[in-house]
Amino acid sequence: MPAYVIAHLQDAAPHLEIAEYVERLPATFEPYGGRYLVHATPHEVKEGAWPGSVVMIGFPGIDEARAWWDSPAYREIAPLRSRHIEGDIILVEGVPDGYAPTAAVKAIREALTAE
Repeated sequence: MPAYVIAHLQDAAPHLEIAEYVERLPATFEPYGGRYLVHATPHEVKEGAWPGSVVMIGFPGIDEARAWWDSPAYREIAPLRSRHIEGDIILVEGVPDGYAPTAAVKAIREALTAE
């Protein structure tokens, strides 16, 4: 099942360390089957607030995403970003092809009828 790294990053002033991070980042995730799906492209806020930018990297599975995050190559460059850009980063597992939310609906209905 695919997995994703999603980063919601706040805007930051340009810095040479950020440029270095962006240049080096793909070499850290490509060995784990990672690829950019979104990279700071324009976005439309439809509800709530979403300042900053979004970066999304897809992986073949959650194990590969975790292995990349914990890898020495990524841990080495992570401070180049974290010293200059604040944000939230999550790893999330996707759903399989043909997924239908019926199990989630069933759980909601069962919880409501148990009350």
